Amino acid sequence: MRKIIHCDCDCFYAAVEMRDDPSLRGKPLAVGGRAEARGVIATCNYEARAFGVHSAMSTARALRLCPQLILLPPDFRRYREASQQILAIYRDYTPLVEPLSLDEAYLDVSGLERCQGSATLMAAEIRARIRAEVRITASAGIAPNKFLAKVASDWMKPDGQFVIPPQEVDAFVAALPVSRIFGVGRVTAARLQKLGARTCGDLRAWELARLIGEFGSFGTMLHQLCRGIDERPVRPDRPRKSLSVETTYARDLPDLAACHAELPALIAEFRRRFARLPAPRPVHQAMVKVKFADFTRTTAECVSAAPTDAIWAALLDEAWARRGQMVRLLGVGVRFAEAEGEKGKDEEQLDLFGEEG
Repeated sequence: MRKIIHCDCDCFYAAVEMRDDPSLRGKPLAVGGRAEARGVIATCNYEARAFGVHSAMSTARALRLCPQLILLPPDFRRYREASQQILAIYRDYTPLVEPLSLDEAYLDVSGLERCQGSATLMAAEIRARIRAEVRITASAGIAPNKFLAKVASDWMKPDGQFVIPPQEVDAFVAALPVSRIFGVGRVTAARLQKLGARTCGDLRAWELARLIGEFGSFGTMLHQLCRGIDERPVRPDRPRKSLSVETTYARDLPDLAACHAELPALIAEFRRRFARLPAPRPVHQAMVKVKFADFTRTTAECVSAAPTDAIWAALLDEAWARRGQMVRLLGVGVRFAEAEGEKGKDEEQLDLFGEEG
């Protein structure tokens, strides 16, 4: 039985800004791009969230919701410095640390003797050290696998932790809303609920064949996760093969011009996520994915070591021209260069664009 901790700092960029300028504390604060440049919110503090502001929201909308919002440009040099401190703390407990971003990671602490072997005590100690040494707060989830540990880390945010003991996994997951399953975004959650599956317990009544029929290969993952099954190990040296972002629109985009109007926000979100990667490999390809109103999809790609807005725009033209229909989903992304001898290895990588998020 594994003991997995998922640690995630609370509103990381904003937390670093408030740490370095205490006068910002208690005021609605966001880090992101300027509204006049079609900027996007990278993160915001909890005071801003009380107004409905959230990450990936356009800055213009955030300012309408919260006119007194303090907007700061990102300073990735300071964020990376804090990240290095945090990762050093994680690795002081176990070498099995799988970073997900600058401030978030899985830790496998199975079989360790520290803190009497208690993952709960280790998580509390790690959080206390982050508070004392980095001067920001972190939340943690403790569970027998990665899926549940990540769910648990969100349970008591901010500055808290939550444990899902092995003997409570079945009951906990049965009551879990389907929207909390990894890879289930707003659109998929609405579709599941329309089909009568509001909780993981509801979804367990579905046979695997039906799930695959409704959701393709993702149905296999749904079948496992709704039962709390996740066999993925914590992989400290797992190479990332790709990075992407996508959006499923509440109303289909009617034409190519409307798609181009949405592209800057997608690219801004992609660049935000790219900047959070601890040490990305060289970029090899740029890609644009389009899912049309009839649910057919296509991906246009080209070799590019440093994709520009113009390259993604040209790929969008190419992808859209293949069917020329209304569009329900757009995505932009890159593939990273592979090391020699890596081709064909099973990296347990999810599909480039995964499910809608």
